Amino acid sequence: MEVLQEKKENFLIEIIKASIIAIIIVVPIRFYIAQPFIVSGASMDPTFESGHYLIVDQLSYRFNEPERGEVVIFKFPQDLNKFFIKRIIGLPGETIEAKRGTITITNIAYPDGFVLEEPYVDARNRTSDSYLITLAPDEYLVLGDNRRGSSDSRIWGPLKEDLIIGRAFLRLLPVSAVSKLPGDYSDNY
Repeated sequence: MEVLQEKKENFLIEIIKASIIAIIIVVPIRFYIAQPFIVSGASMDPTFESGHYLIVDQLSYRFNEPERGEVVIFKFPQDLNKFFIKRIIGLPGETIEAKRGTITITNIAYPDGFVLEEPYVDARNRTSDSYLITLAPDEYLVLGDNRRGSSDSRIWGPLKEDLIIGRAFLRLLPVSAVSKLPGDYSDNY
């Protein structure tokens, strides 16, 4: 009888050890390297739909600055308990002008400006918005791909850099759309 009791105690100790090791490994990864994110809403249609399951890379922006065209997850400036997903359109220090939905960006490299090509925005989701904004050194202009159905920088203003959690790194669901750096157009700029 004593042997059976000893085996139960050893088994329980091994489960506790394995649980502690798992926590020591998983918690830092979850809080500092990557975390899951489920898309909710239509603001990024057709690139992302409700229910898409993403892994967010939280590490890259500790070493590199966010780039135009990348899809980022961030804390919503008006409610820090909510997370949003949008695409970076304007970078710190740039002036962004929209006229009837066409976006022109002026910066040091392009003092006369350039028209932003947006292949990720479906024609039926374009708007006739007009606005002019100059970003501070710590601000980004972020917009949803579904301009008609997105609450973004056009409504609540520029996004402060410190609110950015990370970039969309992997799309795991739906299985038919599994991809690395889903929706990323940063190489085009």
